[in-house]
Amino acid sequence: MKKIIYIKLAFFSVLALTFTSCQDDFLIEDNPNQPSTTTFWQTIDDLEFGLTGAYKDFASANNIRMTDDMLRSDLAWGSGFQRPTNSNEYYLQIFNEASTIPNQKWHQNYSTIFSANQVIDAYDRLKGTFNSESDEERAAYIYAEARFLRGYMYFLLYNSFNGGAVPIHDKAYDTPEKMAQPIQPAEKVRAFLEADLEYASKSLPISWNDGHKGRVTAGAAVALLGQTAMYHGEFTTASDYFDKVINDYGYALTEDIGSNFTTRDELNEESILEVVYSMDFKDNLNQWDGRDVANTAYHKGLTGVNGWWNAVAANWLILEYRNDPIDTKDSRNIITEDDGNGNITQRFRSFSPRTSQSVALVDELDTPYYANSNPAKGDLPGQVTIFNVKMTCFFRKHTNWDLGAVNEDALSPGKVRSAINERLIRLGEIYLQYAECQIELGNVDEALKYINKVRRRAGVKLLGLDGTGEFPNNDHNNIAYDGASLMEHLRFKEYPLELACEGDGDRNIDLRRWAEYGTYVIPNLKKTRFEELAAKRYKANDYEVTMADGVKVTRWGSIVQELPVGDPDIDSNWNEFQEAAINYNETKAYWPVPNSEIISNGNLYNIVSE
Repeated sequence: MKKIIYIKLAFFSVLALTFTSCQDDFLIEDNPNQPSTTTFWQTIDDLEFGLTGAYKDFASANNIRMTDDMLRSDLAWGSGFQRPTNSNEYYLQIFNEASTIPNQKWHQNYSTIFSANQVIDAYDRLKGTFNSESDEERAAYIYAEARFLRGYMYFLLYNSFNGGAVPIHDKAYDTPEKMAQPIQPAEKVRAFLEADLEYASKSLPISWNDGHKGRVTAGAAVALLGQTAMYHGEFTTASDYFDKVINDYGYALTEDIGSNFTTRDELNEESILEVVYSMDFKDNLNQWDGRDVANTAYHKGLTGVNGWWNAVAANWLILEYRNDPIDTKDSRNIITEDDGNGNITQRFRSFSPRTSQSVALVDELDTPYYANSNPAKGDLPGQVTIFNVKMTCFFRKHTNWDLGAVNEDALSPGKVRSAINERLIRLGEIYLQYAECQIELGNVDEALKYINKVRRRAGVKLLGLDGTGEFPNNDHNNIAYDGASLMEHLRFKEYPLELACEGDGDRNIDLRRWAEYGTYVIPNLKKTRFEELAAKRYKANDYEVTMADGVKVTRWGSIVQELPVGDPDIDSNWNEFQEAAINYNETKAYWPVPNSEIISNGNLYNIVSE
């Protein structure tokens, strides 16, 4: 049974108390039978309960909105309808301040900040008053965790909204008037979040024991400081932070890349920041109830079995996954088959381990997908899923494909709930970001070393000349890279292949910052990227699948193929990013300040005095 840090509380409402005043004295007397901010925050256990509430807010998928952020980038297509119909305002780049997602994300980010601030304020009042040295130490850790959570929320706000200029809530304001804080300059917001993360990096432990795994750590704070520096072109500073993450905190790449995507091997040695979910209790709650501790955000939105098609991989990304070249020297890529008559044969995998663990393709021969949905048909993707209407690929990440269809339904009968943790930062990402810093600093060989660590774990051919590098006996692509060509590869192959459909909005940040910072700037990159992808042309080929019982079935339009412009076989209704290429401009680089804040906050645009 998964160990979790959530505590079942009967009085979570304490964590969101606000106050009104009345002229009649008897109406403002404290009710001795009801907790308030003056009566609740008294003990170390109160702090722990308050931190639990902050972690619960941290676990809301509205903090990240991963699939919606993917739709804003070049990684995904999604509308809930079959192609080519699309009315998704984020994919079309026509969202505005009234759009649902920026309103939900903003509200949840600030709700989590409020919960963290309650703990921070209470600790400031109570420190030095606890009964023992161990309680004082425990309280100090709680305070550092709350500072991390607040810092991380401002990391999200800073990188997501309004060019980084957002209101700063440095305490748990208890009236609407106090909560109506003005927008602060982006540099002030950055200084604020970095102060929280610096404190956390020096005050949190490197790791927690088994009963507390999932709590935030010093290494996660250092990783976020590195990302903040890198996102603004400070590559030397970022490199130093990433070097610490790599060498000082005990992280390691998992042997199997798939250990990072499903319920197996959660909170593993690669995990740096991870949101913990569970199916262990609260089954009586509605699946959309905020008190639930399961994940309801991504599971059905991504799956190819009775899913909702919220986000499917873009055609160019599907082709990259299909063409991710296997390393023939890696034993994991050799499949031994027995025909039942004593004839043993060997062949190479149909797709790389990275591809097979990240996405489901119709012609995948080696990795089951929702096994047991119909044993007579078989367990492979093409046997289980129809792939028709040009849905040529489904993300495996965030879905329970490995448990089997029957086991998935048994998790929570009649409800859409999942227990898959959300990995926000992992070491594979830090390796690639460290490599980017090395490219910018002129250290191409060092960058190749860390990219190839990631590729070797993924079971794919390494970069560079044959016989070179840390793994000279593995297959290499025999290309001599310079800084420009390696950066091109990192941006448009390695990052998306390794990290698509995970994280906290990195791809939009990357597309934005690569137009602003570094040696290899591409002006207005996101716009030109959409224009480049909009010019691509495709067709969808049929594929014949042999079921387990020998019956052959055609999956119509299930394999994407790119064609040159002018080819007569082009499907003119299957272009991508056409509207995005027209509609995107710099006002879409960030989420706008949502109208819910504009309407409710009369001080929002007041001039901030320095």
